[in-house]
Amino acid sequence: MSQLDDVAQLDAAMDALDQVVAEIDGDTPSAGRARFLRPCLRLYQESVWVQEGEGYHDQYREQQLPVIALSFEYEGFVVRASDPRSRVFCGSGLSMVTMQRDTAAETQARYTLESFGAVEVALLEDYGFSPDSHADYLVHMEGGVHTQCAFTAYAVPQLRALGFHVVVDHDYPYQVIEASPPWYAVVAEDDEKPDWFSLELGIEIEGHRVNLLPVLLDMLDDATQLSFSSLQRKAPRFIEVPSMRRYLAVQPDRFSTLMRVVAELYHGEGRSDAMSFPAVRSSSLSALEEVVGGDAQDRLTLKDPVRRRLRTLNVTPEAAVSSPGLCATLRPYQEEGLRFLQRLRAQEAGGILADDMGLGKTLQTIAHLCAEVAGGRADEPSLVVTPTSLVGNWRRELEKFAPHLRVCVLHGPTRFARRAEVSSANVVVTTYPVLVRDSDYFESLSWYYLILDEAQTIKNARSRSAAAVRALPSCYRLCLSGTPIENNLEELWAQFDFLMPGLLGDEMQFRHFYRHPIEQERNEMRTAALRQQVSPFILRRMKDQVATELPKKTEIVRPVELTGKQRDLYESIRVAAHDQVRSAIRKRGVAASTLTILDALMRLRQLCCDPRLVRGEAARFVRESAKYELLFQLLSQQLAEGRRILVFSQFTSMLSLISRGLMERAVGFVSLTGATADRDRQVRAFEGGEVDVFLIS
Repeated sequence: MSQLDDVAQLDAAMDALDQVVAEIDGDTPSAGRARFLRPCLRLYQESVWVQEGEGYHDQYREQQLPVIALSFEYEGFVVRASDPRSRVFCGSGLSMVTMQRDTAAETQARYTLESFGAVEVALLEDYGFSPDSHADYLVHMEGGVHTQCAFTAYAVPQLRALGFHVVVDHDYPYQVIEASPPWYAVVAEDDEKPDWFSLELGIEIEGHRVNLLPVLLDMLDDATQLSFSSLQRKAPRFIEVPSMRRYLAVQPDRFSTLMRVVAELYHGEGRSDAMSFPAVRSSSLSALEEVVGGDAQDRLTLKDPVRRRLRTLNVTPEAAVSSPGLCATLRPYQEEGLRFLQRLRAQEAGGILADDMGLGKTLQTIAHLCAEVAGGRADEPSLVVTPTSLVGNWRRELEKFAPHLRVCVLHGPTRFARRAEVSSANVVVTTYPVLVRDSDYFESLSWYYLILDEAQTIKNARSRSAAAVRALPSCYRLCLSGTPIENNLEELWAQFDFLMPGLLGDEMQFRHFYRHPIEQERNEMRTAALRQQVSPFILRRMKDQVATELPKKTEIVRPVELTGKQRDLYESIRVAAHDQVRSAIRKRGVAASTLTILDALMRLRQLCCDPRLVRGEAARFVRESAKYELLFQLLSQQLAEGRRILVFSQFTSMLSLISRGLMERAVGFVSLTGATADRDRQVRAFEGGEVDVFLIS
């Protein structure tokens, strides 16, 4: 017999009983109707088996879920929502009567509850509830902690206002603090680390402070909590208060600011009640006033050293746009670069001038050094460390734009004899290889500014060059690089570890907190936090940003068509290379055939320049070279008009062919390749007008 048959028989029995009672009392036989008072809810947590997987591979996992027991209160009795009877007994003994349930009112109550997201458990096929379960509804299907807490914080008060009687079990896990307590922040000096500070952050409840920093750091490590979509939520976020077994509702704007400040200050070290951070990050503390709200002076406690640091970081000094003694007129964007460098120095911070190549990073740096010398601040020499190929360029630029500065170049075999000039010099120029070889000497001196040109040279923090520059004592540090990041974010960390150790934590902390979440998980919060951390210390402009300030460049592309035997040779090599590459890919795959592919492309590029660059019997008898012939046509035209010409090629062997052609035509030239010994002599000869053609690789 089915359950419905049981219910039908029970209702029939109750009708018969009503008839007997009515006959005894002499009343008209009929069932009574109790007045519907209110729906009753009980929120509690229940252990439920949840199905995972499909078919033969399905599994069940026990899970604690928030559920609702629903019942309805009538005059004199309470009936569970799951009770299938349409009438129930009321009273006892001879006064017992049956009462008809108000199905319309009960149905309306169900609709109201479901409108807040509650889901009837009878509809959940993948959930296994105990036979003794009193659960009628699951609080919410999706959304996790924030959705469950939102039901407690906002749905429960509204249900009560609509006449529901709601009871929340004392151990229900998603209870919310009803009041909105004030926030507090305490910043103090770190007793163990000089120039470091500590932060405690939390809420005040009934005169007691509850530190929430450990919970905030846990949320910071949870990528799902801080994804871009979650941060765009307009609904409040809920922060666990473990000591109270309650959650705190935080409005979205305050939550976003709160997590941004914590992310900017946190450097990845272990968890404790107070978070330590270096002084270079203290500018982020100004945003704490937005978090604590109200009377910030009462709840944002800053010791005097922190206040002084904040005041320094928030002041932008007025920097002169021209440096005394500088023999150059700076363009507007270069004046901005000078102000940037002056501001970093005033804030006692390092930085990266990361302008695109050709925008004058060297000139802006020289202007900055002129300003420091003229201001009487540079009481020690500044050291410029550069790749070997740029030593001559720095010497020439300093002579040209700042002839009043005393410059000493420590490079080559004469560097030992020139050490006597260092103490009286304003600027010392050396190279990375020399710095590594003579590290003891450079470490024994004190430097005013330590400037790294092409700073990506130290992108490997474990290289000898990186270790050598980090060991040098200096008042200020500066990196110059058109490509501060070439491969990965760790290269940026290496430069900031030189500039301001501790700003981005140590290498492992940076990798865990920034590089992995940003590069592999595309974590928007970590990206924003890293950008916020480093942006005050990096100035980067591209050519297209300042194109209006640069003279126009005329670029004419001259296609060169291969003809005759050169074209035939190109086709034969192309077909052979095509077969060779296809065979290599079939045997080893694309990844393992890289060298074969690159070799084929290289041979074709060389042939396009000149057949004499290609090794092989077939190329020995081909003398036609369309590009070589066009080059000398253009050279003849431009030289006849009094032009001076730079010729670039990636192939030094091509420059050798061109140089022979120039000698045959009695045209003076100089060359600059990796094999050039006296590079400065070649540059001076061209700049001085001794020759009109400069061949450069």
